Amino acid sequence: MTPADPGRRPPAWLTAPWLMLLLPVLFSLLDAALVIGNSSWWENCLAVVAALALLLRRRKPVLALLLTLPGSFFVAIWLAPITAVYSVAALRPRVLVTVLCASAFALVEFFHWPLSDLLKAGGRDTALYAIQSVMLAAGPAALGLLSRTRRELATRLEELTRGQERESRLLAERVLISERGRLAREMHDVVSHQVSLISIQAGALQVSTSDPTAVATARTIRELSVRTLEELRQMVGVLRAAGVRRDVPLAPQPTLADLRRLIEESGLSAETECAPGDLPWPEAVERAAYRTVQEALTNITKHAPGADIHVRVVGRGGRLRVEVRNGPPPGPPAGTLPGGGHGLVGLRERAQLLGGTLTTGPTADGGFEVRADLPATPG
Repeated sequence: MTPADPGRRPPAWLTAPWLMLLLPVLFSLLDAALVIGNSSWWENCLAVVAALALLLRRRKPVLALLLTLPGSFFVAIWLAPITAVYSVAALRPRVLVTVLCASAFALVEFFHWPLSDLLKAGGRDTALYAIQSVMLAAGPAALGLLSRTRRELATRLEELTRGQERESRLLAERVLISERGRLAREMHDVVSHQVSLISIQAGALQVSTSDPTAVATARTIRELSVRTLEELRQMVGVLRAAGVRRDVPLAPQPTLADLRRLIEESGLSAETECAPGDLPWPEAVERAAYRTVQEALTNITKHAPGADIHVRVVGRGGRLRVEVRNGPPPGPPAGTLPGGGHGLVGLRERAQLLGGTLTTGPTADGGFEVRADLPATPG
């Protein structure tokens, strides 16, 4: 068997608090029964009071000791006052109180009743009895102080352990923040450079061409690039917890009212049905609906350009249904745009956090559908 084997542990009732409280009382009564002999009734009462006083040793140890001293003086009982001295040393924080209580017991034990016995004793016997009295008082006092010191050290060790765990968490958070800031700077440097080039090229195309359609397209690309750079700057600022000036307000988050503009600026021809109803949707729900449509339109641009698109946002029964469906592409895309494949995963996680669902998959006619079902009360 190993030390942790439950079979080697004592029964629970052996360590019950009530039993630990009563055992010293019972042993003290037994000690009194062995000592009192033919004593008078009042001496017997003092011995019983001394034993029963141990019931107070946890809440009022000094009072318990004072109640045991008369029995120790007249009946010469030991166990009750020794237990009381130990309780004072273990429970009272001031060492002076322990010294005074132990000294009181030593004096009562040395000058016990009747005093004539002390006067008849010789010098050597008196010295030995004085040493015995001091040891009877000093032993339990030392054990009590040791017990209290051990308990305080255990408490201090537990506090130090919690402090170290807290410092470890703070250190890990600082490392995470530092790494997040580094990644944010790298992302800003890479993405902003590429988007800036797109914006510059669009601006150059806008002034160099005479085709009205090309001019409008270039203007849209340039506006989207500038807006993307602004949103990227703000997101990077949040990640870095710096970089965003306090006097510059953050751009408002998109809502359902911005869906039509999103579809128009995407350059896609889509049939739109937007009827969210009169229910005041939470900001997180509106933002999730907007991002769902935005990601779906981006995927259509990448994988099915020229396909028929249907965008439907309807509020019913306290839930907002967002559907973006496209038909089969008329032909293969002109080129493959890079993508990490995390867009739909992020949308699904966002919907789940709000207590909703997001389903995606191909349709029967060869197209693709993105459907989000979001509750009015995020859960």
